[in-house]
Formats: sequence, structure tokens, C-alpha cells
Amino acid sequence: MVFSSHLFIFYFLPLALAAYYALPWRLKNLTLVVLSYLFYGWANPAFVLVMLFSTAVDYACGLTIAGHKPWSRDPVQTVETTPRSRRQRMALTVSMVSNLSLLAFFKYFNFGVDSLDAMLAALARWGLTSPDFGFDNVLRVTLPLGISFYTFQSMSYTLDVYRGRSAALRNPIDFACFVSMFPQLVAGPILRFNEVAEQLRHRTHSLAKAARGFAFFALGLAKKVLLANPCGKLADTTFEAASVTFIDAWYGVCAYAFQIYFDFSGYSDMAIGLGLLLGFHFPKNFDSPYRSQSITEFWRRWHMSLSRWLRDYLYIPLGGNRRGNGRTYVNLAIVMLLGGLWHGAAWTFVIWGAIHGLLLAAERLRGGEAATSRLPQPLRVALTFVLVLVSWVFFRAADLEVALGYLGSMMGIGQPRPEAALLGGLLYQPYYLATFVIAALVTWGAPQTWDVCHRLTWPKAGLSLILFWVALVAMETQGYNPFIYFIF
Repeated sequence: MVFSSHLFIFYFLPLALAAYYALPWRLKNLTLVVLSYLFYGWANPAFVLVMLFSTAVDYACGLTIAGHKPWSRDPVQTVETTPRSRRQRMALTVSMVSNLSLLAFFKYFNFGVDSLDAMLAALARWGLTSPDFGFDNVLRVTLPLGISFYTFQSMSYTLDVYRGRSAALRNPIDFACFVSMFPQLVAGPILRFNEVAEQLRHRTHSLAKAARGFAFFALGLAKKVLLANPCGKLADTTFEAASVTFIDAWYGVCAYAFQIYFDFSGYSDMAIGLGLLLGFHFPKNFDSPYRSQSITEFWRRWHMSLSRWLRDYLYIPLGGNRRGNGRTYVNLAIVMLLGGLWHGAAWTFVIWGAIHGLLLAAERLRGGEAATSRLPQPLRVALTFVLVLVSWVFFRAADLEVALGYLGSMMGIGQPRPEAALLGGLLYQPYYLATFVIAALVTWGAPQTWDVCHRLTWPKAGLSLILFWVALVAMETQGYNPFIYFIF
């Protein structure tokens, strides 16, 4: 179930809000847990079992780290900073291993099998193995939706408890609510436990907060349906074509850049809005990333909750920039390679992460500045955007061969096939051109949803209502409504 669907907007959400507000405070978190499991298990109820397992393990490990047995009735100590015992270190290890094992198995099993098959096929061409030897008949694994998000979120709890930054939760319902909360369950923002710990126990509900929540949701839905979907159609047309011209290739990758930005930031806006409707304040997840003047700045603005997670739980524990330049470059490379793999189980995602790692290291080599730092600001923004576009080719392409072929078209290498000229009739229709231009104007000229909704006025509320209605009409007529990050 996705937010931009008839089922969610007209059935699930109204019934969920009615149930949530009708019940007393002591039952609200339990209600959220039940609703979240229903939301998550709608496509495949078996996915709920995976999330339940992760939740149960981390709940027990959190209490153990806090020095309490899960079945004890003793009060949980608030925050502990004393040296950890062997038992507490073991509890953290169990939490990390169980979560990472789940993520590795479900997300990377098929990738590993495919990579082995490719390697064996290459060896067979050299006559080193039998052509009949392979893993074609090995069981394939279905990826549980959003497993990358909730495993990172759940791990942050045990890590924060271990580091003494948060108290362990005694109430299993509160912890299950933290892990499974449906507004941000399958696509973020990735919540840190200390960001919502107090809100799980005490939060307020008001008409003003609900109005801001509706505005966030309305503007996010408009970004998704009115901008991301048409741009996604353009991107699919170019990336799936057998041959594209130089202009079409750049047009298509720009369309994909708009698609993934409005798709993901729109979903984050909707998640933040739903959180407000339920009394929660979620962190900002996007800060106009295509206005960045360097790749370093881009990663401070793009998917901010993931960037903070990778920084605090991976980059800094690896040593960050505290152990010399050489180690800093290695740490950046490791973080970005793993960040690429987090996004998807394919070599194209690894290359995408490697590109960003190299660019970050190059800027670090210059003292934190991009090579374009002496250029006027508009040129710095434009050149940073071009670098991001080149990396998006690997993120979007079906495989490495497609990515390299597409990059060749962007560089003007090779002669397009005659049928490539026919793409123009599909790509440059007035509707798609208008959407492309509006997407560019919104990207570089319009205020962010966060700023619009921070202080809601009657004109802003009216605009949100109009865009919500237009998005609903468009949603009911569109046959193309994917969500890129839903599979991560």
C-alpha cells in the first residue's frame, strides 16, 4: 500500500484516523501498532513476521544492555554511561548481527546468486568450468518492503541505549510503535530513537498541528502525482529505448533526477504530514539538494536522515576524519560504497556509491571545497547538478551495459540508430514539456514544503487544498504511479 493510492487515501487513512482519535490515550500506541501491521502486511502478511522478529530481538537486547531482564518488573534505568559488561556487549552484538543478517539475506541473496552465475558464465567462456554449472534453479528470495529503513531504525535504538544516549523502553508496545509506525515505515525518514522517545510517551494533538499535517500531505501528494509521475514516464521512455540521441539522453536523465527527487521528497512530506496528524514531529529529510554547490553540500541536503545515520553509526565509528587524510578517504569510500549497496543490490548501485565517494574524497583533498569553488554560484550549482546527473545514470539503469551505453549517448559517442528519432514524438509532447519546465521551476525557484508549512496561513492552506484536489483527480486518471524507494 502506498500513500498515493485510492485505497490509502479514501479508505485506510480515514478509518485509521477515526480509530486513533476515538480511542483513549492509553490505547493510541497500540492502535498505531495494529494499523501499521495492517498497512505493512497488506501486500504480503509474511513480511510482518520479519519485522516482528527484528522488533522482538532489539526490544530484548535494549533491556539487556540497560541491565535488566526482559521479563523483570524492575524499573528501567534512564541512561547509563558506565563501562559495559560482557553481557551487554553480547546483547549489542546479537542486535547488530540479527538485523544485518536479515538485511543481507533478504536484500542480497539474489544479488549474490546472480553475481556467482555471471562469474561462472565468464569462466565457462574461458573453458574453466562446465557451461551447465550454475545456480539458475536456486530458490529466489522476495524482498520485504522497506526492510532497509526499519532495520536501520531499529538498530539505532540499541546503539543509542548502548552508548548511553537513550533510556531503554520497558513497554513493548511503545517500542513496536517506534519500529512499525506506518507514516515512515517503508520509506523514511529514518527515525532516530532519541528523536521520538519522549513523543512515544507524551505528545499533543491540536487543530493547528493537524492543519499543518494536512498541508504537508497535500503538497507531498502533489509533488508525487503531478511532477514525479510524468517525469518518471519520460525517464522510463529514454532509459528503456534501444538508442537515444544526445539531447534526448540529457533530457531523460534530467527527467529522472526530477522524478526521484519529487518522488522521494514528496513521500517524505506525506510521511511528515501523517506524523503531525498523529501528534508526532518527524525530522526534515530534504533541503533543496539540487541547489547544492558541491557534492559535500548535496549529501547534507539529500535524504538527510540517511546521511546522518551513516555519519553517526558508520563514518564516525570508523574514525571519521580523526586519523589522517588517508584514513578519511578510506572511510568515505567505505561509507559511500555501503550506502550504494543499501539503496539496491546491484553493481550499478555500487558504482553509484563509488562515484559519490570519489567526489567527496576529492573535495576533502581540497580542504572541503569543490573544484568549482571559485566559479560564480549559479555555475557551481549547475556543475554539481551535472555530476549528480552522471551518477543517477547508474542508479537508474537496469544494468551496467545499459548505463555505459546511456552515458555514451550523453557524451555524444557513437551514432544513434535511425529509430531514435521517433522518440521525439513521445518525449516532447506539450504535457510532458510543461511538466518538465514546472519541475525545474519548483526545484530551483519555489520554497520548500517545510518552509511553506512551518507557518501555515489561510492562503497557504487554500493552495494546499487546491493542489490536493488536482492531485486526486490526476491520481485517478493516471495509469503510471510507481514509487522508487518503496522497494528499498
